[in-house]
Amino acid sequence: MPRPPKICNVRPSGVITLLTDFGLADFFVGAMKGVILSIHREAVIVDLTHLIPPQDIYAAALTLADSYATFPEGTIHVAVVDPGVGSERRAVLIETARYFFLGPDNGLFTLVLEDEAPRRTIHITAERFFRHPVSRTFHGRDVFAPVAAWLSRGVDPSTFGPEIADLVRLPIPRVERLGEKRWCGQVIHVDRFGNLITNVMAREIPVEALRVGGKIFVNGHEVSALRTHYQEAAPGELFALIGSTGRVEISIRQGSAATTLGVGRGARVEILLP
Repeated sequence: MPRPPKICNVRPSGVITLLTDFGLADFFVGAMKGVILSIHREAVIVDLTHLIPPQDIYAAALTLADSYATFPEGTIHVAVVDPGVGSERRAVLIETARYFFLGPDNGLFTLVLEDEAPRRTIHITAERFFRHPVSRTFHGRDVFAPVAAWLSRGVDPSTFGPEIADLVRLPIPRVERLGEKRWCGQVIHVDRFGNLITNVMAREIPVEALRVGGKIFVNGHEVSALRTHYQEAAPGELFALIGSTGRVEISIRQGSAATTLGVGRGARVEILLP
């Protein structure tokens, strides 16, 4: 194993998070942790989730964006949802003012970088920090885990490769304002309870006006009201609320809005004010 050379300007906290679509039935996640601990036994490894739908880069981007900032500054976030593993897609390390992000350059960090401006972005090419032999199908274990571990020990990001400035970005659906009192958005996520998470942020609309007479439609289905919490709704009621991430969510108390309405990601959401 190489010895850590130059030390980072922004000190890693020693906390490494893992977000993947690997699931929990196979050896993949455990192997990544084993590689990290073989290099840095004092690393604190936190599982964000390993249940991202297979190859769903957008779901991974949203999950990471909604969770990364709950961790202490200096945390190293490793995200591996990588349909292009083994191809010419780049492995990248992104340093912001507060965090580090490692993963494939496939748009996974698009939403994070809307709030965290990159100070430098590195194309990871320094193979001496990899686990060998490098599998063409498991860069999570052989590239991202060891680089994260060496980074957590203080290796400067520039040691891992050259700087780049052309990260891949996902096309992100935006809320459209169609008139003085009309907005159009869409469902961007369905959580495990069947709640429909929209791309409409509470800061983008006059919430109080919506609460006292506005209307919300999801694929033509009218939502009864904007509630403040779940218990405020009647059993079986289709309602909206402002969720923990500040987004408008559509729910059914004691039921699944996604199943009941037969809608999912991409469904049209209209908001009308009185």
